[in-house]
Amino acid sequence: MSLEAAISILTRAVELDHLQSYSEALVCYQEGLALLMNVLKNTKDEATRMHYRDKMETYIERAEKLKKLVKEQKEQGTFHEKIHIKDGAIGYSYRRVFEKYLEGNVGKVVVEDPYIRNVHQIYNFLRFCELLVSCGTVRDIRLLTTKDEDPESQDNQAKRLQALKNSLKKHNITLDVEYSTTLHDREIRFSNGWTIKIGRGLDYFKPPSGKFCIGFCDFNLRECHETVIDIYLKKR
Repeated sequence: MSLEAAISILTRAVELDHLQSYSEALVCYQEGLALLMNVLKNTKDEATRMHYRDKMETYIERAEKLKKLVKEQKEQGTFHEKIHIKDGAIGYSYRRVFEKYLEGNVGKVVVEDPYIRNVHQIYNFLRFCELLVSCGTVRDIRLLTTKDEDPESQDNQAKRLQALKNSLKKHNITLDVEYSTTLHDREIRFSNGWTIKIGRGLDYFKPPSGKFCIGFCDFNLRECHETVIDIYLKKR
């Protein structure tokens, strides 16, 4: 069972490596190698042990090269990786996707997303803001979005965002909302230099099949639409 798990995780590491999802690939290499090491310890046949050692050396060498590559790219300000979320995939909550890029005393966050208008889209933005609150260092959030075409919907949009603004103020965070008539691209920027572009913006989760279904509250268990996340580190 451990061997099957190790093979599965290491295969996934290679796939992520090819897709330039370097951070996730490194995690999978480390997890897979740890499992393979346990298999090696419990293997008596010397030929099989040598086979596992050779495999481990290959994966360790690639993981070390990848770690060095990521470090160099970050230092040069040229780091770029992709995360490809497949249709129906789970395990991509905002915390899972964004939290590791919030290190380094992030004080300001800019969200450019034309579709923070409908109820579920504003709830998505609320959940993202909750992550920023738990970060503990964010003090300014700037949202650039578009207004709904329907006047009544515009009013509801403004009221909901104002309510969120009031709530964030209690946590010493200022929310500044601006509207654009031409905004199309979706981008999130952290003041520590990380820029994250998501094809579908924050709205990459599928609606739950019911209010009493797993994934309704925990977005890490919610199915996703297919989308690509591009992550860049730019020198400040």
